[in-house]
Amino acid sequence: MKNEDRRKQTIRQLLDATKELLREKSCHAITMKDIMEKSELSKGAIFHYVKSKDEIFTWVLQERLEETNQHFLNEVSKYEKTFDGPMQIISNNLAGLEDAHEATNKILVYLLGREDEPAVAEVLHRFYERSVDLSKQWILIGQQHGVIQESVDPNKTAEMFVLLGFGMRVRASLPAFPVSFAARDLSSFMIDMLKKY
Repeated sequence: MKNEDRRKQTIRQLLDATKELLREKSCHAITMKDIMEKSELSKGAIFHYVKSKDEIFTWVLQERLEETNQHFLNEVSKYEKTFDGPMQIISNNLAGLEDAHEATNKILVYLLGREDEPAVAEVLHRFYERSVDLSKQWILIGQQHGVIQESVDPNKTAEMFVLLGFGMRVRASLPAFPVSFAARDLSSFMIDMLKKY
């Protein structure tokens, strides 16, 4: 097996094992030993590619963001240019923002509690920046295809949507209580703000 193939396979095993562990435990409770056992990789194989579990957590965050982007772009590339298809991809992902057990929500809250550490602050900064950038790209694509109002400011709107999403992720980590603004409400708000009728 070539080095690049081995690297991809190892990273895939680490990501899959970590996501599985996140369904069972909190970020604080997961150890590198747990990841090693679940992934069935040796300590040497793991530490050849990563320095800590936080680095693997970062990969999980990035992977989720890029998967959502790829699904969105796949929907946009379909012959018929509509608002509803790509928006449905985003709406489907919004529901996960309310799930306290969703891996990326757990990771984000865990990292937010350690934002004073320079490496963690950098990860959070990059994740936030990439989230805003993708949201802005999606808005611009919609405007180019004539399905999002031209009057929408892509920069401000993208950042507002990301802030609302981050808030919903943090709220999901709090003890359960009734909410009056759910993912479906955020989706409706986004549609009302963006869609060109």
